[in-house]
Amino acid sequence: MASYDVRERAATKMNLGATVRVNKCGVCVLVALMLLVAAIYKYGNTPELKREAVSLRNLLSAAIDAAERGGRIVYDIREAATLHEKSKGKTKEGANDPVTDGDLKSHLAMFYSLQKAFPGIKIISEEHNLNEVDVSSVSPAATLHPEVTTAIPDDQMVPAEDIRVWIDPLDATQEYTENLREYVTTMVCVAVRGRPTIGVIHKPFSQSTAWAWVGKAVSPSLRQAGNQAALKDDTAHIIVSRSHAGDVKAVATSAFGDKIEVIPAGGAGYKTLAVVEGKADAYVHSTIIKKWDLCAGNAILEALHGNMTTLQGKNLDYGSQDEYKNEGGVLATLTNHSFYLQKLQVLTNKKEKGA
Repeated sequence: MASYDVRERAATKMNLGATVRVNKCGVCVLVALMLLVAAIYKYGNTPELKREAVSLRNLLSAAIDAAERGGRIVYDIREAATLHEKSKGKTKEGANDPVTDGDLKSHLAMFYSLQKAFPGIKIISEEHNLNEVDVSSVSPAATLHPEVTTAIPDDQMVPAEDIRVWIDPLDATQEYTENLREYVTTMVCVAVRGRPTIGVIHKPFSQSTAWAWVGKAVSPSLRQAGNQAALKDDTAHIIVSRSHAGDVKAVATSAFGDKIEVIPAGGAGYKTLAVVEGKADAYVHSTIIKKWDLCAGNAILEALHGNMTTLQGKNLDYGSQDEYKNEGGVLATLTNHSFYLQKLQVLTNKKEKGA
């Protein structure tokens, strides 16, 4: 009997030891689960990069650097006459849609310099890589710029997931192939929650850069632009695309009568700056246009208290890469936007009713 008690006590000790060991493992598992729950509660299930907070002041500086990098490439290729022009096909209006080495190499420099500086943000470019490319030689865009530092003492931090950066590596490619250099620009735009917030338009062949941050500051070249009068006389000076100037002239003449001057020009960036600089009262576009053509100019106009809308007066949203086409036409003005909008809407409404 005593022998049985001894064996029973020994077995009990062994079971207690095993129980203790199991409990230790259980405690570890429980702690790990608690930490996991806390992490999910704190951060959610979004990727780490999307939680990154981005300095808009640094991003503005990088946007300027990227636009000017692209501009140098565009300039050098045009000077060397090594465009290697190809066609991407026809536009909806039947015009040739060319692409050159200037477009593609500027894209590589602009896109990857921004991506390396801000890996957590979404960048949308007019061009894309046809094959894998070596971008090891592309350095990150500079995040400090003296004009920005001087003009903007305070910063703003924004979640990376709220930002979309739209780039146009070479605006006015058709004019670029024709050596009409004054129309060519490189552009970067930062949209925050779909709204155009930072715009950079660089002119490679005059080596001038216009930039603006809505509600913060504008570049020295733009500081006097807000004083321009939209209607300098009783004539409406309207700048339009060279590729379909006749169509817009017919629309504008119907809206404004004989007191109108239609100015054909290339490049959405150039035309928007022409409005800002007082060379035109309004920029009107009546057909489909891509948002990378518009976003930078839209931000600059808003920073100067101007407007860019569809021909129906709707604001453009830059929050989605999938919705990169604007099919509602464009009206851009520095002042008197409602005057032009009303005139054009009357005509548009008549056309929709078949009148």
